[in-house]
Amino acid sequence: MSQAPRFLVFLLLFLVISAQADEAAEREAIRVEIEQLRYTGRLSVGEVDVASGDLLAEVYERRGFEPAWSGIERLDSLIELVRATEADGLDPEDYHLSDLERVRELLVNGRELNTVERAALDIGMTDSLIRLGYHQRFGKVDPYDLDPEWNFSRSLQGRDPAAAIQEGIDSPSLTEFRDEVFPRVELYRDLQTALAEHRRMAEAGGWPQVPAGPTLRPGDADDRLQVLGQRLAATGDLPVGARIDYSTYGGLLETAVKAFQERHGLDADGIVGPATLAALNVPVEKRIDQLRVNLERARWVLDDLEDDFVIVNIAGFRAYVYRNREEAWSTRVMVGKTYRKTPVFRSRMTYLVFNPTWTVPYSIATKDLLPAIQRDPQYLANRNFVVKDRDGNVLNPDSIDWNSLSRRNFPYILVQQPGTNNALGEIKFMFPNKYSVYLHDTPSKSLFGKSARAFSSGCVRVEHPFDFAQQLLGPDGWDAERVQAERMKRQTRSVSLSKAMPVLLLYWTAEVGPTGEIRFYEDVYERDQAILDALNAEFRLSIPTM
Repeated sequence: MSQAPRFLVFLLLFLVISAQADEAAEREAIRVEIEQLRYTGRLSVGEVDVASGDLLAEVYERRGFEPAWSGIERLDSLIELVRATEADGLDPEDYHLSDLERVRELLVNGRELNTVERAALDIGMTDSLIRLGYHQRFGKVDPYDLDPEWNFSRSLQGRDPAAAIQEGIDSPSLTEFRDEVFPRVELYRDLQTALAEHRRMAEAGGWPQVPAGPTLRPGDADDRLQVLGQRLAATGDLPVGARIDYSTYGGLLETAVKAFQERHGLDADGIVGPATLAALNVPVEKRIDQLRVNLERARWVLDDLEDDFVIVNIAGFRAYVYRNREEAWSTRVMVGKTYRKTPVFRSRMTYLVFNPTWTVPYSIATKDLLPAIQRDPQYLANRNFVVKDRDGNVLNPDSIDWNSLSRRNFPYILVQQPGTNNALGEIKFMFPNKYSVYLHDTPSKSLFGKSARAFSSGCVRVEHPFDFAQQLLGPDGWDAERVQAERMKRQTRSVSLSKAMPVLLLYWTAEVGPTGEIRFYEDVYERDQAILDALNAEFRLSIPTM
């Protein structure tokens, strides 16, 4: 063998041995860091604390502490994935964006990382993916912190979290992996689009503030009309390039105001009063925050949806029927007063009751009905109530000394009989829940004309309940004529759905309508700020049970 080939063989062996030594050294450096994490519960990568704790350790322990990432291409892929979280209303810095970009710049400029630095980068990239995956699946904010009664699923549905992260690490495309694991429904994508649109508006300077002044009615002359037109054009309520006569208020400008009012849950009367003026002058930054908050709410619930379901948007005062994950029908509803809030929860609707009776909950019987009975001895008779004792025996209400009773001393059950004046109306929609909350008809139809409809004691009153019934029973062969025929029998009858329908009572202050219109609603229960504060707070991670 000549000298030159022998030299090349030795050089090749040296390079292989050196590479193996480097890999062994990096593996050892990762092991040291992971054991430190196990023992102390904290580990720093650069200047950032690792947050994924036991899960991070388990990923590397299963790998035998082998490095998980190699090559600048994988770093670029992760950075791209992290930057994309901004479209979700999340903060890319929660996933070490600055640290990852700083290291990338060093590598591009020819800086070689030592063993400890390579181990730190590898761990930091894995922690970034864990953080990001957790937020995409469960949201950054833990809804249990805001509502201990929260009953939506927050499990991995039996999936091994360490194995899921390893799948992401091994995937050829992190973006495709994200889209496969988190296939966003249309409701979510629409909110993302709305967020992007409002960010573009913010970059363009937002919209002008309409000065305070007297209530503006059609036919009025006002020097604020031009700025009002500019404000409405900024959000697309007034068509771009529309020819407007700004000498008097009316025409296209009035139509645009009505469109704006409709989108914001206001009375669409075209009158620019205090409520409409206040909504017009909400800055674009606040609307961006509102969209971020509702994207977070969407992450809490939308990954577990079936194809068909019912959503009640408490803040929007509307109920929706979705078929094949698309909106098929909607109606106005009334929800609980601010001191008797309709709860947020999930259940499954199993049956409907035509011409129902109403067994009055104890709290309503003692707080609302007892004072009315004490004032008017004919109250029960006029409203077709039956009085029972706790054993279910029917009693003569005239034999009871109602004035001797109180909230703490009320040993009776009040049951309102079927009829058009029944508090539940002529139909109710039942789904098991501990709150005794359900959807139902109401004799108080006039209240649906109000823009803000927080009037109930917690249940949800439906404006068009028999159309709703036909939507639910349609797959079981019920048409509108059959629904009305059952109603007119004036007899109490339960009808079971052949397939239980998921019902989600949600609280969303922003949503996108079927034609793409972006709707904003008043935060009637004042719940947005707590979510926004938590979104903007320091990162936290707690892996749910499998």
